[in-house]
Amino acid sequence: MTLTKTRTAAASTFAAAGLLLTLAACSTPAATQSTSPAAASTAAASTSAAASSTSSGPCAGVKVIVDSASLQQSAADTSVCVPADATTPAAKVLEEAKVKIEGTAKYPSSFACRVNGVPAADFDIKHKGGTIREACDDKNTVSYWALWVKPAAGTWAYAQEGLDSLKLNPGESLELLYTVDNEPAAPKA
Repeated sequence: MTLTKTRTAAASTFAAAGLLLTLAACSTPAATQSTSPAAASTAAASTSAAASSTSSGPCAGVKVIVDSASLQQSAADTSVCVPADATTPAAKVLEEAKVKIEGTAKYPSSFACRVNGVPAADFDIKHKGGTIREACDDKNTVSYWALWVKPAAGTWAYAQEGLDSLKLNPGESLELLYTVDNEPAAPKA
């Protein structure tokens, strides 16, 4: 059992690094992106209201979890059950959960650079080598929003598709987990 968990964690970390490098190599600077603090605050308030009314108990639809982890940015964090009775695109599930995704100029709908405005462009992200600020370009290789999927009766697996092509079924969970220096390696159980 421990060997399986170790192999799964290693494979997930390797997949995460591969996806990050692939997407980062194709990204462009955030200078072309709009980052409105007011919009982020509005999205966060809407998300918080939705989360408080729908996060308790089992979810018959798709459970959406956003965890800023070590960033400790409550503007991003949420846990919401989105009604779904059929296979639904991840982008639509996130939209219904009131989770605002900002991607890169080249991949605005598949890669999450910011979630509900987090991390802000002027926020210092602490990592093993010091600090970095997220510019939504290909230079940040130490921190990113990792996308995870969990089947109704399964365990978390690193998503093999981007937000624009990933499809979710009722009973599944979707988590956006902020990862710094490959930690946390996976969502909480």
